[in-house]
Amino acid sequence: MKILVTGIAGFIGSYVAEFFLNERCAVIGIDNLNSYYDPALKRARLSRLEGRAGCTFVEGDISDRTVMAELVSRHPDITHVVHLAAQAGVRQSLIDPYAYVNANVMGHVTLLEAVRQLKSLEHIVYASSSSVYGLNTSLPFREDDEVDSPGSLYAVTKRANELTARAYAHLYGLPQTGLRFFTAYGPWGRPDMAYYAFARAIMTGQPLTLYAGAGLARDFTYIDDIVRGVVGVVTHAPASGTRLLNLGGDHPAPVRRLVSLLEEKLGREAMIVEKERPLSDVEATWASIEAIETLTGWKPRISLEAGIDRFVVWFLGYEGV
Repeated sequence: MKILVTGIAGFIGSYVAEFFLNERCAVIGIDNLNSYYDPALKRARLSRLEGRAGCTFVEGDISDRTVMAELVSRHPDITHVVHLAAQAGVRQSLIDPYAYVNANVMGHVTLLEAVRQLKSLEHIVYASSSSVYGLNTSLPFREDDEVDSPGSLYAVTKRANELTARAYAHLYGLPQTGLRFFTAYGPWGRPDMAYYAFARAIMTGQPLTLYAGAGLARDFTYIDDIVRGVVGVVTHAPASGTRLLNLGGDHPAPVRRLVSLLEEKLGREAMIVEKERPLSDVEATWASIEAIETLTGWKPRISLEAGIDRFVVWFLGYEGV
């Protein structure tokens, strides 16, 4: 297998690339190392991969047609694509919508236009998001739910990716699977995610913002479980067309429980400030995982308690606390 991993310096991308390198697969990684959050963290993730046998890194933007055409021409024997590059962050999409359209929509189309030229391509697995369920209130979220009420532009771009994948599967016979990720967390995670931001606030004695409402909950999914899910799907290409799968913990936890665990592990109390939940945020998420379990046998293994314990150990070391 020769695998193209987009967003290789990202949270999930770096872990997926590491797994395949450990399996002695060739990995071609691309990332633009943008400054949405500290690029030093992205470079630190990359440092764990670069120099390893089978790893090739290209610094570039997936929405750049020239960059992607050159990458494909240099590596015509790519067999699988794991497309994880995207402009992340639900709330940030309200501030800079153009960045999301360029990275998530144009980037997805540019990637597909490039890789559809590959003769040996077997499967494209790409990152969608639980955000596509938008304002749905029926829990758990199921893949056949209606997804025509997005709550943010970020969700719109991810749903656009799903529809684009369907069109390219129909037009060019590209086997594709979209994974709707649910709140990935763990060591080497994104600083803009709640669990990481909460940990920083607790350790520095800064106020921590919680949105009001007893029902505020998320289906937290530990990074090792995420990677097992991605890897399991890569080798299960659909016979034709495209499919969508949820990848979540199947056990939503109150956000206040997350804060309590962080307080316990860090040995400090949080200074909590309550605010009204913004329109772009849903009250609760919960993944139905029957489809991916039937396909690959995947089930989450790591509890929130165990996952936060592992995150805190890494966090204290990386942050130099």
